[in-house]
Amino acid sequence: MEKRKKFMLAESEIPTQWYNIVAEMKNKPQPMINPQTKEPLKPEDLFPLFAEELARQEMNDKDVWIDIPEEVREKYKTYRPTPLVRAYGLEKALDTPAHIYFKNESVSPVGSHKLNSALPQAYYNKIDGTTNITTETGAGQWGTALAYATKAFGLELAVYMVKISYEQKPYRRSLMQTWGAQVIPSPSMSTKAGRKIITENPTYQGSLGTAISEAIELAMQTPNCKYALGSVLNHVSLHQTVIGLEAEKQMEMAGEYPDIVIGCFGGGSNFSGISFPFLRHKIKDGKKTRFIAAEPSSCPKLTRGKFQYDHGDETGYTPLIPMYTLGHTFAPANIHAGGLRYHGAGSIVSQLLKDDLLEAVDIKQLDSFKAGVLFARTEGIVPAPESSHAIAATINEALKAKEEDVQKTILFNLSGHGFLDMSAYDQYFAGDLTNHELSEEELNKSLNKAH
Repeated sequence: MEKRKKFMLAESEIPTQWYNIVAEMKNKPQPMINPQTKEPLKPEDLFPLFAEELARQEMNDKDVWIDIPEEVREKYKTYRPTPLVRAYGLEKALDTPAHIYFKNESVSPVGSHKLNSALPQAYYNKIDGTTNITTETGAGQWGTALAYATKAFGLELAVYMVKISYEQKPYRRSLMQTWGAQVIPSPSMSTKAGRKIITENPTYQGSLGTAISEAIELAMQTPNCKYALGSVLNHVSLHQTVIGLEAEKQMEMAGEYPDIVIGCFGGGSNFSGISFPFLRHKIKDGKKTRFIAAEPSSCPKLTRGKFQYDHGDETGYTPLIPMYTLGHTFAPANIHAGGLRYHGAGSIVSQLLKDDLLEAVDIKQLDSFKAGVLFARTEGIVPAPESSHAIAATINEALKAKEEDVQKTILFNLSGHGFLDMSAYDQYFAGDLTNHELSEEELNKSLNKAH
């Protein structure tokens, strides 16, 4: 029988509902805390900041399935369902008995999985009558996705882009501007939060925590304006479950079920998307699948952070979130995987890790690029530096299977392509990239400032 490399679903098989894992968790995440009242957050506390339906989705711990609006599903049809691919080339190069599959989210118009949440967030804001949205972006994938989505629904967008990424990744900035977004390097002089940070540290290259502070401040001061977030929060993880729900059907087509599911990890959006639908069967049916979140060694919130309440931004505008964190003032190293340079993890993933339902590994920058290059040479797709962390973790597991001489089925999420990250690959080939591992002194300094 001829080998089949790619598994495709029909357009009609795009999910009609998102999967809400919180409704099925035995130990639900602790509530977020209103920083003013110190009381558990209610949906209406978020109405000034988020579209009302998004605020309700954020707090929904009862409904297992939440309907995808038809207008959003129609927009999904421009790129979904995405392919599931058997990585025969990578398997051969590793000489492993493992079967490796990847869900290819790089085929979206914006080149990453981020559009899965950008479209519903723009839609819900549109039906609320919002005209303007603010957001932050690390490497630019989220800002690019929201620029496309807001244009699709006729909204205006301002993006605070982490300054180091603004300089490292000019073409992501160009893409956002092509779709009509205004892009501001963060920290900036346009907000009180930005001015304070620049005054205290004039050479600061920015962080996602800083950019979030600036975006929230602008949203709160601008009439008819709301804020949108691309990771961390529950409603973002919810929207991303279209990835894993499709992958479930595609793995059935392949006649296999994953022993291991892997995603790179920044705040949790793509990891949640690929893993939560499969995690459901571990929670409900006792499946033995392992779930691995691959984060950078320079920003190791899951592997070395502390579980506590902390702010999601640097200035302290956001609610207090129960999370594994490095401290909201943590300033990450300037690695090229800008989308993973975030100080904390979402509350759902944090609780699941606390309950030993998933595990985390940290990946050094040079190892991630080595893995990305091998993947490009064997599978023909140049991965984003973020996705390369998942590839590195997959390679490690495939080599373990070889050592143990056992056949494992591994599924990972290729969260995006690296065509706009080629300057990073140039630096890698020139030998100009380095590893940065967080010292105990650096770690303790930022953690001591957290709530």
